[in-house]
Amino acid sequence: MIIAIDGPAGAGKSTVARRLAERLGFRYLDTGAMYRALTWLAMREGLPLGDGEPLGLLARTHPITFDAVGRVFIDASDVTSAIRHPRIDRMVPVVARHHEVREVMRERQRELAAVGNAVIEGRDIGTVVAPDAQLKVFLTASPQERAARRAAELGLDPAQVLAEQGERDARDVARQHSPLRPADGAVTIDTTGLDVEGVVERIVALARTSPSG
Repeated sequence: MIIAIDGPAGAGKSTVARRLAERLGFRYLDTGAMYRALTWLAMREGLPLGDGEPLGLLARTHPITFDAVGRVFIDASDVTSAIRHPRIDRMVPVVARHHEVREVMRERQRELAAVGNAVIEGRDIGTVVAPDAQLKVFLTASPQERAARRAAELGLDPAQVLAEQGERDARDVARQHSPLRPADGAVTIDTTGLDVEGVVERIVALARTSPSG
């Protein structure tokens, strides 16, 4: 069974998806971490982040993997902590916007999804990566709460994060598969004011009643 969890940054996807995978005994796949890992490697290698072709080649020749508990590896190196640095966070959108990069990443994500039961979270899972997922969930939250969560995670000023978030949301609205809109058939859950366990319980109940649950 594949459970796709989508939503904008700060909606709680990573925390909920990780806890959900633990609860169900599924693999956890954080697709956003894959773009972060590629960004980290490109910056380490000194590649121009505005050029999609070499970044796509870099992604294809350095496949990103996950272990059973969701740690992120590239070239056999554990980069789980390194990719959470604020400077990586700021540059990920620059890398992820290249179609050469997204094409390679989506191929890799589908390969990882094909292995078996998994909770996959990101920004276009239910629409592009796994449109046939047995359960699609779209998490959202108020702009203020999303910004507060991201600021706490990254150790940044909430006002700064809110402003940058507004700019990113404006760009995302124009995308063909906007991460601000749920996939067809997705169940939307507003996480504003909700704790993680409450959200996980709702998704577990949905999984148990789905055709493949």
